[in-house]
Amino acid sequence: MNKNFLALGLAAALLAPQVAGAEGFAINEWSAEGVAMGGARMFAEDDAANVAYNPASITKVKGEVMKSSYTYLSPHGNYKLYDGAGKEIEDGKNVVHAGWAVGSYYVRQINDKEWFGIGAFPRFAMVSEFERASKASTNAFFSKLNGVSVTPTYAHKFDKKWSAAVGAEINYVGLELQKNSYHPTYQMVLGATQTEGESYALGWNAAANYAFDDKNEIGVVYRSRITHSLEADFKMYPASGGKITADAYGVVTLPDSWDIGYNHKFDKKTRLELKATRTNWSTYDALNISLSNPSVPGVLPSNVDSAKNWSNGWRYAIGLEHNFSDKYAAMAGFAFDEASIPYNGGDFMVPTGLRRTYSIGARYNDKKQTVAVALGWMDVGNLDFAGHATDAYKSAHAYDSFTKIASISYQRKF
Repeated sequence: MNKNFLALGLAAALLAPQVAGAEGFAINEWSAEGVAMGGARMFAEDDAANVAYNPASITKVKGEVMKSSYTYLSPHGNYKLYDGAGKEIEDGKNVVHAGWAVGSYYVRQINDKEWFGIGAFPRFAMVSEFERASKASTNAFFSKLNGVSVTPTYAHKFDKKWSAAVGAEINYVGLELQKNSYHPTYQMVLGATQTEGESYALGWNAAANYAFDDKNEIGVVYRSRITHSLEADFKMYPASGGKITADAYGVVTLPDSWDIGYNHKFDKKTRLELKATRTNWSTYDALNISLSNPSVPGVLPSNVDSAKNWSNGWRYAIGLEHNFSDKYAAMAGFAFDEASIPYNGGDFMVPTGLRRTYSIGARYNDKKQTVAVALGWMDVGNLDFAGHATDAYKSAHAYDSFTKIASISYQRKF
């Protein structure tokens, strides 16, 4: 093994920048080819991003490869707020705050039976922003979750039909929440608050592929749930002036998930992938934050609780890839993501309904390098949700929401 290349590959994966996803919570945009095929990319040949999409498929990589991917996501949307009588009291839109999903991957074939891979990519991330003077700001005017998973992976090819992989996951989250604290009795804003913290936690994943013949293959990937114990700093800036600080603590469990995929090759040029993802969002039952040691005792509550009670959901995707020649290929995809947010668990952190994503892409490759680009449009759908006791509204309706997606990937073989 070339030690210089190995060191470079590890550094590229581990030093990937933090990312902020947009318009959603689960991130599936891990490479330009994956974006182009709607996320249905579990069986790609010679693709280092298989570390993310399907670790068992890194056995399809020949030799040693490195890959980087950059995906731009720009969310847009509108909302209406209502009082207790159902009367509209405000309409507005989000502040366009784009996010980036960045992926870095390295795969090395050890011998005819064994492979090593490592990736750094976001599984969960989001960013949303609304006008600070709006009534929506009493729920949230800025929310950001930076997330990155580092996944060292070992894969083994048992024979021509079976391959499997197992890996660890080092998951990082950086959370920032800003809102206006509102007193419902006096109907006034008491001041702006900011909660900011980060956490590292461990998880794992496992995958297996089975090829029926040269044209048909199935695969399954499991990713474990990950529990974060978040230590944060809480700051409040009262309308009267000054600053109040406190220590904050919360526990958030990121859900486990199952991917099930099927690959069919019509011929040497054209193939079709189907993919279904089951995500156990019910682990996200609440976002409760405990406050302690305030700089001004007796002013802040000891707990800031927010029930979520999300439901488990499915994401379905179909992707088509056609090779025009040895160098040029085109891809297209569609994905449907069920809404998992209940009426009493929605908020302006993630004002997302069901999602439909339409995408296309193209790829150029030679013996040493691959360049791919993709464009996507995500119809986010509508979402109705109730206001909390400390919000300046009783219910909200998010509508006409969509996200623009653009992605580019570059891969190098050594």
